[in-house]
Amino acid sequence: MTSLTHRHVEVFRALMLAGSVTRAAELLHTSQPTVSRDLARLEQLLQMSLFDRVRGRLRPTVRALALRDEIERSYIGLERIGAAAAALRHFSEGRLAVACLPALAHALLPEAVRRFAAAHPQASVAITPIESPLLEQSLTEQRCDLGLTEQTEAPPGTTLLPLLQVHEVAVLPAGHALLAKKALKLADFKGQRFVSLAPEDPYRQQLDALFAAQRVPRVMALEAGSAVAVCALVRQGLGVGIVNPLTALELAGDALQIRPLAVKVPFHVGLVLPELRPPSPLREAFVAALREAAAAVRLRLKSAA
Repeated sequence: MTSLTHRHVEVFRALMLAGSVTRAAELLHTSQPTVSRDLARLEQLLQMSLFDRVRGRLRPTVRALALRDEIERSYIGLERIGAAAAALRHFSEGRLAVACLPALAHALLPEAVRRFAAAHPQASVAITPIESPLLEQSLTEQRCDLGLTEQTEAPPGTTLLPLLQVHEVAVLPAGHALLAKKALKLADFKGQRFVSLAPEDPYRQQLDALFAAQRVPRVMALEAGSAVAVCALVRQGLGVGIVNPLTALELAGDALQIRPLAVKVPFHVGLVLPELRPPSPLREAFVAALREAAAAVRLRLKSAA
């Protein structure tokens, strides 16, 4: 038996759209006898009638309607592939996949996306927040075009480039007495109600060790699972905290104030590029936008100091 060909599908689709052999022939830029002959061959091949002939017009059967739905799903897929290929051909569109820590999805990355979108309005960016170490695993598996991490070593199969190095900052509620100081020493936190990160957080562990080394007791009032949650609690006047400067800058305002620390607790952001995944033509432009956003963060921190 002869196999179904793309020509058969094309003729059937044109007949379904046009409703008559005459108009279908116009759509296909061919003759009416050719369309009629192709339809007869298709019905013979499928061993079923697809149309009823009613007063010179074609009325699709129930089987034809079901077949049309299946064909349309295939055509939609082909049209999407064609549109994507055309976009890549002109580099005007495309999709860039970015993986990052959740903290960076609401601070730093939005500014970078804004700068990138201004130059590439037709491009799309997919941001996937992932906690470490699943983030590094995803980057090793080459699932994204680029990633942002706080790690200082490149995951296997990737290249790590420095993007931003700043320091943790103190966050305080409006009207707090410590706001009178330009920079806070660890001793300034003595007896203060403190909003901590979760016990397993590496920054929490580093800070606890520093406070313990200087024998500075704090009132460990609350714990929160993220820097955003710490800032939200501090903003309600429930204590003071120490968080990464990106989140602090994003949430700072009248109710939440920032002060630098006299002791330096580094906060790194590294740019991870997969070595095995073919680079997107949009990647270089996005990396440039990230570097501009990082420079803007550094300026804002200087102003807040």
